[in-house]
Amino acid sequence: MAHLNQPTRYDIADSNIALLGSDLEKTVREHAGDKDSAWTEAGKKPGLEIWRIEKFNVVAWPAERVGSFYDGDSYIILHTYKKTPDSESLSFDLHFWLGENTSQDEAGTAAYKTVELDDHLEGAPVQYREVQGSESTRFLSYFPRFVCLRGGVSTGFHHVSSAPPPDVHRLYKISLSREANGRPHLQVREVPIEGSSLVEGAVFVLDKGPAVWQFNTKTSVGQEKFRAAEFAHSLLSEREAHKEEVPHVYDEGAPGASKFLAELGLEAMPSRSAASSKTSAPPTLYRMSDASGSAAFEPVDPPALASLSSEDAFLLDHSGSAAHPAIYIWIGKSASLTEQRLALQYAQNFAHKKQAEGGNFKVSVSLVKVKEGHESSSFIAAFVV
Repeated sequence: MAHLNQPTRYDIADSNIALLGSDLEKTVREHAGDKDSAWTEAGKKPGLEIWRIEKFNVVAWPAERVGSFYDGDSYIILHTYKKTPDSESLSFDLHFWLGENTSQDEAGTAAYKTVELDDHLEGAPVQYREVQGSESTRFLSYFPRFVCLRGGVSTGFHHVSSAPPPDVHRLYKISLSREANGRPHLQVREVPIEGSSLVEGAVFVLDKGPAVWQFNTKTSVGQEKFRAAEFAHSLLSEREAHKEEVPHVYDEGAPGASKFLAELGLEAMPSRSAASSKTSAPPTLYRMSDASGSAAFEPVDPPALASLSSEDAFLLDHSGSAAHPAIYIWIGKSASLTEQRLALQYAQNFAHKKQAEGGNFKVSVSLVKVKEGHESSSFIAAFVV
């Protein structure tokens, strides 16, 4: 039986985030009031600002840890920028990121406080819900090296460069994501040390403390191998006792590879593919209404920018995109206050309903709230089939 005070884990597969009028909202207000002091300087100049949720409060994430996240936590990320160098106004991307082992309270607090920060910035941000493992390319583009580690505020956490205790090993999956301009971004994700963690197409680094091993799967590419080697070297170089050591490199199918696989209880590489050959499906557009007290979605054809109306809110389902899957909620200037405040909650309800209908739909897909006049380039591009 779970301890009575143990936080409830947030399960994206079957949980929704309730905001306005919920017990969670009341608890957050009791802790921090209607306007958090953390927002005083938020969004005043271009750059990246990150906060972690700690016991219903938002706490600034240290600059030296930017790019590192923990799967037991929830975070708020604000990207402030100018659309053109000569622009006099600032634009914003506002994300809340949920680790797969975060608690229900942390996830809900992140969602609620993101709405609060959006209000503080007068509704100007494009707002995103991000779930670990399904992050948008926009989110990943902020970090030359995105690192996702196991642990969090409730369990303690470690620096990626710190050596694990003698009886603890750590396994990292290394992969690259690319922006539309082709620029690569390194993703480092800590995964369980077990055979099921290995997939073709990725590179893996096993941190044994005094020794670091790199394993290249057959279909991994040269740049992934090179960036993984950089990461493996960095682990050792930052440890005084082992900074002169070099990582051991194993290639799938080559002599010695069985030694690495044995560490994960395997005799051979699992026969699974890291990626599917998914093809893109065209987007679908819905007019959204909450006049009945709950969100209803009416199909709109054709799914075109010209179909949008300032008096309403619309949902654009672009989750079938192979490159940039997302569900967008577009808020017209005259849409209701409830539609504006609960846009992402309505989008999540839509995602859960779609999952219940079957198929390969992932409810963890990025959810994006866009206000009229502040459309993102990815939203506009989603209409081009």
